[in-house]
This record gives sequence, C-alpha cells and structure tokens, in this order.
Amino acid sequence: MASLEGKVISVTGAASGIGFATATLLAQRGATLSLADIHSTQLLAAAESLQKQFNGIRVITTLVDVTSASDVQGFIAKTIKEFGRLDGAANLAGVIGRHASTTALRDETDDEWDLIMNVNARGVFNCMREELKVMSRGASLVNAASVLGLVGKANAGIYCASKHAVAGMIRAAAREEGKNGIRVNGVAPGFIDTPMVSAVEEAQGVSQVDFAPQAFERKGKPVEIAAVIAFLLGDESTFVTGSVWTADGGWTC
Repeated sequence: MASLEGKVISVTGAASGIGFATATLLAQRGATLSLADIHSTQLLAAAESLQKQFNGIRVITTLVDVTSASDVQGFIAKTIKEFGRLDGAANLAGVIGRHASTTALRDETDDEWDLIMNVNARGVFNCMREELKVMSRGASLVNAASVLGLVGKANAGIYCASKHAVAGMIRAAAREEGKNGIRVNGVAPGFIDTPMVSAVEEAQGVSQVDFAPQAFERKGKPVEIAAVIAFLLGDESTFVTGSVWTADGGWTC
C-alpha cells in the first residue's frame, strides 16, 4: 500500500458513493484533499466524517456543478490558493440520467441527452482542462469511465456515449501530456453498490440488477473501485498512462 503523504489531490463527486470511498482511502494514506460536490449538506458531512476519522487531515470543500466551467475554475483556483499545488485529481462526478437505463435510444429525449452528456462528458472536460493547466511533472489524473464506456448496453445509449467520450479523452490527453510527465488514466466499474445503481434498480422495479454480464454475481463495493483509483494516483503506477482499468467483476473478460 503506497503512501500518499504530502500529495494534494482533488476529488469531484466526493459526497457519496465511489467519490466518498475514494476520499476516505486517500485520507487514510495521508493525502491532503480538496473535495467537491453539487450537494452541499452531504459534502460538508463527508468532510466532517473524514476529519473525525483521520486526526490532522487537511481537507477543504467547494460546492461545484461540474457542468459549469466557472465553478470548476473556482474550485481548482481555491485548491491552488490553499495548498499551492495539485498532485492528483479524481474526477468522479457523474449521473445515470432520469430514465436510469430503461429507455431505448429511439425513445430518448433532448433533455436526457443534455443532462447526461453535460455532467459525464462536459463535466470531465471542464475538470481536466483546469487540472492539467496547474499540474506539474509527476502528477496523475484519474477519470471515472465505466464498463459502458467500453461496451454497449441496451436502453443505456446516452450513458454509453458519455462514458465512451470519457475513455476517449483519457487516451487523447495521455498522449498530449506524456511529454509533461503527467499521467492520465481511468477506471471502468461494473455494477457497484452506490446510489446510482440503486436508482437503476428502482427505475427497473427490481430488487437487484441482473448480474448476468458479470463473472461475479454481486455488486462491487465502492472501496474496491477506490483502491484502483488510489493505485493510479500513487507512485506504484508511474509507468501507467492512457489506460482505462476495468474493475467490472468480469463483465469484459
């Protein structure tokens, strides 16, 4: 387990699910954290929880809508003003959409496209653009892609498109930033026990999602994805860039 002592790391979507699990694991490994989310009450509660668990942790919070370029600019500027640098970033904010994987592409709406693409694709673009401007050699950036950024799934066409876009940005930026010594990677989860997957179950009217695509007949735990993200942010993965690591319970095997 590599220490992250002394590293300043930003996390979006930090108030719940994989984002909060990642913030917790990074704090456990000694990182200094700049946390962002669109849900202010949950975000403050997350920061308070970390401060109680890890005495002496340095953590700041910022209310951020990742679809807003100015919000993201302010978030990264605040991070630099407070801590002086940015060594790593985990861009984990995302949405499943109002239809929650229940609607064929032929029946989808403009509003659903705008919501999902703005958060999942434009939001990652906004974050990457600002983070890369202030990162230095040795920094690492990790985006939340999805197994559905690697394969297709019926009734999830817009979500698939948004996560394929994230995978594309990861690979392109890795090519661009190699000369600067900045690594760009992603993680592609399968079904994880998060509010997002719960929303899919509710929309489909089932007690649990169909595990048939996976080798494991269970949901992953948020900490299992956080562990991959922490690896990619740390010094054990210094020759890894341009990758989208599957953590999908065997979905793509």
